[in-house]
Amino acid sequence: MEIKDIVKKVKQIEIRTRRKTEATLMGQYHSAFKGQGMTFSEVRPYQFGDEIRRIDWNKTARFREPFVKVMEEERELTMMILVDISASMDYGTKTQLKREYVAEIAASLGFSAAGNNDKVGLILFADKVYKVIPPQKGRKHILSIISNILTADYVPGVSKIDKAMEYMMGIFKRKSLVFLFSDFEDEYDSKMLRVASKKHHLLGMRIYDEKDNEIPDVGYALLYDAETGKQVWANTSSARWRYTFAEAQKQKVRALEDDFANSSATFMNVNTGADYSKLLYSYFQKK
Repeated sequence: MEIKDIVKKVKQIEIRTRRKTEATLMGQYHSAFKGQGMTFSEVRPYQFGDEIRRIDWNKTARFREPFVKVMEEERELTMMILVDISASMDYGTKTQLKREYVAEIAASLGFSAAGNNDKVGLILFADKVYKVIPPQKGRKHILSIISNILTADYVPGVSKIDKAMEYMMGIFKRKSLVFLFSDFEDEYDSKMLRVASKKHHLLGMRIYDEKDNEIPDVGYALLYDAETGKQVWANTSSARWRYTFAEAQKQKVRALEDDFANSSATFMNVNTGADYSKLLYSYFQKK
C-alpha cells in the first residue's frame, strides 16, 4: 500500500472501532480489569456511610474526631498484542484480509485500554520476533500499532508461537493482558501456554477465513500452502477428500480449545466476518 492508502485505511479503522469501543467495550473493559489492589491516597473527615474499617484510628485519637483513609485503585495495566505475520495471515476471500481484521480488533482493544489510561504494546512474529513496539499510552500510539499491523512484511515459512510467547514473558515480568492473534497453522509447544497463563491474562484468537475450513468442488486444483510455499495437486471433486480436509480442520480447532482450556487461558475461533465487538464484550464480562 502507498502512504496515502495506509493513512486512509488507518483512519477508517479508527472511526469504525472507536464508535464500537465507546458504545460497548470501554466500560466493560474497566470493570473486567480493576487492577491488583488499593493504595493509600489521603485522609479526610469521616462522612456518613463511610466504612468503619477505613477509619484512621491514630488521627482520630489525635484530633478527637473520626477520620478515614481514602484509598485509590491501583489499576494501571499493560496490554500486549501479539500478531502472527506469517504469510497465511495475508489472505482473505471476503471483504478483508485476516491481517486487516486483526488490525481492527487490535484497534478496539487499544482504544479500550487507552480510555482507561493503560499502556499498549505490540509484538509482530513469524518464525522469530520481527518487531517490538514498547507499551505506551495515547491515541497516536494506538494508530501507530494499527499501521504496523497493516504494513508489516508478511513472512513465508512456519510460525513459532511458543517462541513469541517466550520472548514476551522474558521482557514483561509484571502481570499483563496478552492477546495472541494467529491462524495457528503450525505446531507449537502447549507448555508455553500454561506458563504464560500462570503469569498473565491470556486470550488466543484463531483468525480464519471461511475457505480455510472448507474447499469447494472445483475439480483438480493446484493448492498453495502460504506457510511453506509448496504447491500440491488435489482432486477437490472427491467428496471423501473434502470431508477428510474439513474434519482435519475441525480436529485442529478442538485440539486448540483443549490446549487453552488446560492452560486456564481463553480461546476464540473467529471468522473474519464475525462481529468481534460482541466477542470481546462477552470476554470482558466473564473476567
